[in-house]
Amino acid sequence: MVHHMRKDKLYFLTFISIAVIFLIIASLGINYFIKISVNQLIEVQLEASKREADEIASLVNYEFISGLNKNTITQNLQNTLNGTNKSTSFISVFDWSGKVVCHPDITQVNQKVNSNQSLLESLKDGSSLNKLYDLLIHHKKSKETNATQVESEIVYISPIKSSDLIIAAHTNLDKMVTQIVKLKRRYYTIFILMGILIILASFFAVRFIGSYYEKQLELKNTNLESELINLSKLNMDLVAYQQKIAANATEEVQNPITPTAVEANTSSETNKIRLLTYIRNELVPVAINSIAYIYTENTITYIICTNGSRSTSNSSLDEIFVDLQASLFFRANRQFIISITSIKKIIKYGNSQLKILVEDADVEIIISKHKAAEFRKWLNI
Repeated sequence: MVHHMRKDKLYFLTFISIAVIFLIIASLGINYFIKISVNQLIEVQLEASKREADEIASLVNYEFISGLNKNTITQNLQNTLNGTNKSTSFISVFDWSGKVVCHPDITQVNQKVNSNQSLLESLKDGSSLNKLYDLLIHHKKSKETNATQVESEIVYISPIKSSDLIIAAHTNLDKMVTQIVKLKRRYYTIFILMGILIILASFFAVRFIGSYYEKQLELKNTNLESELINLSKLNMDLVAYQQKIAANATEEVQNPITPTAVEANTSSETNKIRLLTYIRNELVPVAINSIAYIYTENTITYIICTNGSRSTSNSSLDEIFVDLQASLFFRANRQFIISITSIKKIIKYGNSQLKILVEDADVEIIISKHKAAEFRKWLNI
């Protein structure tokens, strides 16, 4: 129960962390994306307004060159511009004195031009679109507190060479602000939906990975428990077998066997009871039941007894093992033969291998995984 509570708490904290990280990144990035998109929108609209203003200026200049008088030209322009849709952008005409000559709204004719000169110069030089963006943001805030705020702004002028008239391209600030608001809403909607999907996907991915890892860990623990149980049983079998050997040895001491029995035993087992070994140049017989283990090193075979004495033999491990009682000795590997009575403990080693610890000796004997099954069978004899 406590484990599940901790796991749920971990998942909850993961969910909160992902959400917080996304919100921080989104808050830093969304304004940048909005500004980039608005500037692109402004750039497209400015290009369209500039092209329209230049075309009208070129046409009016041609009329002046053709000999039409100014009044006729301005009247024709006013008739053309009268009632023009001012929802996005429109064209007006003013003279060098700053007085409006032609305008879609006829009430604005003969009025003074109201324009942001620094903005106009900035846009004219093509140095930056940020000023118009800042103006739009400022206009939005001002519009919320001042309903009489100017709705349009001159963003481009194209002088007519043959007269004192100037063609002006206007942008409807209210319309631009409305487009910005819509764009922001779309971005926020996209970011929110994307954030929900990312957070949920991340959350479920973390849960899936966490669950998979836990299952693998549980499986590993189960296998480890199974190995420990098997190892514990193996050590119990070892102890039982050693007790059995000790009991048989005690019985032999209490009830010495007759020569006839020895002969019968020899004929059935064909095993020696002593090995001839060497200590330096001295020939020493060693009782088989006193041997702890036998090993080979640098082509020399060493016999180690339970009392710690060590002697050598001219025979190989294969030759010696043939003469040993199979129920008491086991060929652990190419280097070692181990006696059942000298095994102190059996522990797991590496990948399905076993390590044998010997009584009163600083030696470790490794049994490979291929021979582990044979060793287990030997302990159950």
